Amino acid sequence: MKRIIGLALGLLWSVLAILAFRHSSAGWAADHSDIGIWWAVVGTFLAIAAATLFVGTIIHTRNRAG
Repeated sequence: MKRIIGLALGLLWSVLAILAFRHSSAGWAADHSDIGIWWAVVGTFLAIAAATLFVGTIIHTRNRAG
């Protein structure tokens, strides 16, 4: 159960990161470089958090022999 919750949260953070990167690209397309840069920063932090959730969930919920 913990693995499912951890992976679901990782998926949620991944979706949020994708949305942040979409806002970033829209900002760049509209010649608002400040919006583009800051949404890219937010998206990067969210992507790092999602990757950490995936890796941490797998490491801490694996079955150990012995």
